[in-house]
Amino acid sequence: MALNQEKFKKLLLSRQGELLTLAEDTKENSAPVELDQTMVGRLSRMDAMQGQAMAEEVKRRRDNELSRIRAALQRIEEDEYGYCLSCGDDIAEKRLILDPSISLCSKCAV
Repeated sequence: MALNQEKFKKLLLSRQGELLTLAEDTKENSAPVELDQTMVGRLSRMDAMQGQAMAEEVKRRRDNELSRIRAALQRIEEDEYGYCLSCGDDIAEKRLILDPSISLCSKCAV
């Protein structure tokens, strides 16, 4: 496969940096919710709990993407990038451009 792995490495590192910056910027969104009703009303507390749950889901997804990025960077270092982890065939470059951390070809991803 004649992929420009350096181009994909730059894309992956750039996205990784974005995600790490977002993680740092949103740390306070998952802080524990104050349960004291004298400080915050019941509805406000419920809104805060819902916001906390959404922040936790966003964090889970961000962590998942960071994990996929680390795995893709490892595959680049091992000269295994661009090959399907399931069948070993080439992953289409257009597919990798859409998501450089992808690890399966379109046939195996179905």
